[in-house]
Amino acid sequence: MPTIFEKIIAKEIPAHIVYEDDLTIAFLDVSQATKGHTLIVPKSPYPNLYEMPEALAGHVMGVAIKVANAIKRAFEPEGLNLLSNTGTIAGQSVFHFHIHLIPRYEKNDIGLSFTEHQDELSLEDYEERAERIRAALS
Repeated sequence: MPTIFEKIIAKEIPAHIVYEDDLTIAFLDVSQATKGHTLIVPKSPYPNLYEMPEALAGHVMGVAIKVANAIKRAFEPEGLNLLSNTGTIAGQSVFHFHIHLIPRYEKNDIGLSFTEHQDELSLEDYEERAERIRAALS
């Protein structure tokens, strides 16, 4: 069954499209967490970041930069969050890779926070985690 993004790409349902090229489409998120909240979506239906080809991911990021700068010029936010959720536990609800560009106007205009754990970790913990990632890259 096609995702809502595939239906938008196929122009089967309406969206407020702000940018489109052969590989990507960018449109306003219906939720508008903040003014100008935009999604960058590859037209190919990769379910998440893990499945994306590197070349396409690079193109998507280039489009994100272009659209982020347009949002900056259009609305003059104080900052911007770039967010992509991979997996249900991370908050992914549409299983077609996408990037959220969320302009920020006030410190608490959206509920986004991280719990810091650096006081709980030793130097050895960091070294072991870094080594595991380096080994997985081989």
